[in-house]
Amino acid sequence: MTKSQSARTASVLLEVSGLSKTFRGLRAVDGYSVRLQSGEILGIIGPNGAGKSTLFNLLTGHLRPTAGRILFRGQDTTTMAPDRIARLGMGRTFQNIRLFPSMSVLENVVSARQIHGQEPLLATLLSWPSFRRREARLSAQARDDLRLFGLEDRASVPATALSYGDQRRLEIVRALALEPSLLLLDEPTAGMNTRESKAVMDLIRRIHETLGLAIILVEHNMPVVMELCERVQVLNYGQTIAEGTPEEIRADARVVESYLGQAEDDAEAARR
Repeated sequence: MTKSQSARTASVLLEVSGLSKTFRGLRAVDGYSVRLQSGEILGIIGPNGAGKSTLFNLLTGHLRPTAGRILFRGQDTTTMAPDRIARLGMGRTFQNIRLFPSMSVLENVVSARQIHGQEPLLATLLSWPSFRRREARLSAQARDDLRLFGLEDRASVPATALSYGDQRRLEIVRALALEPSLLLLDEPTAGMNTRESKAVMDLIRRIHETLGLAIILVEHNMPVVMELCERVQVLNYGQTIAEGTPEEIRADARVVESYLGQAEDDAEAARR
């Protein structure tokens, strides 16, 4: 048992049962279930079109399921709006970077922190002292967030001026600004070279060890999944075809046949 496992409480943070989503007769997610403990890192892998991003959209309220139930922190969030789920403590990143391009790096993080309460409209329009104090506090907190992840010196530049790798890091920082208990990371190393992927992997490990968050990681980069995750699920055509430790997944013939062999071949080709 690892240190993180021994320190983890026995509470179930997320419980999903029978979750399905159908688009015009195509079942993108088919009977998905999971019980995620507080502080656990779960990896989800599978070929393109397996339903991984659809699953994230269901969990975060961006899609409503055709069937099934989602309990997060003991509350039924199955049909809850995304902003309410975020306030409960579920943060996420996206496969395609979704920063606010017209905002600075700092403003992108401040915008995430604002979800935890807003000033009355009149106070905002008239810039009352309470509004100015709150904005100053959020800005200071956002600078602390950026400092933790080495982005403070870029706080004033437009988010789109960052390198691709730093934009990915900023997305993670913005998700953490929601102060989540569960962080969903959708392809955080997509498009990165080996050095950049290693940096993101170290960042995820530091987040987990420092903050004790539960993390669900969707990723095609097998070394990242196999090194970081305590448990791995494999999706194919919307169904979970295997679940276990990284070692058990590597040895599963169905996984090797449907996905893992091709994924490792692709990773080897990318390194050449």
